[in-house]
Amino acid sequence: MTSPRTVASLQSWSSVAKWTVFGPIACVIVSLVWNALTFSDLGAEALRRALISATILPLLLAIPLFFYLSMRLRGLAITNRKLGLVARTDSLTSCLNRGAFTARVETILADDHPVSMGALLIIDADNFKAINDLYGHDCGDEALTILARSIRSVLKPGDLIGRMGGEEFGVFMPHIDQSGAELAAERIRRVVQLAQFAPRGQPYALTVSIGGAVFADKTDFAELFRIADQRLYGAKHSGRNQAVIVHTLDQPPVQFRRSA
Repeated sequence: MTSPRTVASLQSWSSVAKWTVFGPIACVIVSLVWNALTFSDLGAEALRRALISATILPLLLAIPLFFYLSMRLRGLAITNRKLGLVARTDSLTSCLNRGAFTARVETILADDHPVSMGALLIIDADNFKAINDLYGHDCGDEALTILARSIRSVLKPGDLIGRMGGEEFGVFMPHIDQSGAELAAERIRRVVQLAQFAPRGQPYALTVSIGGAVFADKTDFAELFRIADQRLYGAKHSGRNQAVIVHTLDQPPVQFRRSA
């Protein structure tokens, strides 16, 4: 049975070529050894003919067979990769979906050598329902794509972005301290506010509220999300269009009801 790693390797043409070449060669070697052992007592001429046959026939049969199987496996690997990408990606914004984002962050945090510090930001569009109510869901979808593109423009290699649902996004930034997370959150807030969004030709200012949790010790996604989500609604309660970032070891108590 072909392993997932073998199937994945067949995505490249070089791997197809290797299988097409080395597969038949292995068949020829096995055939030669078998014939040499089986027909060694029939004389030199008979053995010579047996070895020639043991070389030619496997090549004639194995080369097209291995090429065909390699191409089929390559096609299956590519299809499987595309399906996996679709399953992990939000179709509208091309961000990771909630499940994939959560799983990726959990894997990073649970690694044998986890990142020593980092931050989780939860970003929510302000007054998003008004866009859908005033201009329709098509314009709402456009606003979401603009938000995703704006957030992504601020991120650096290694950062993760996911759509957590509705108009809420998550950003995980490894190897960043609290001051860096605050700067990143402020850049996101500003770039969103400067984004061009004009539903039906009418300029409309987009803003976001951001809650963040910074860690510098072993933690898990559920705890980071709880803190960041709490800070997000603190930002909304305080007037929206702002970022509130706290450290997991220094959380002020929050006394308010969640608002939209």
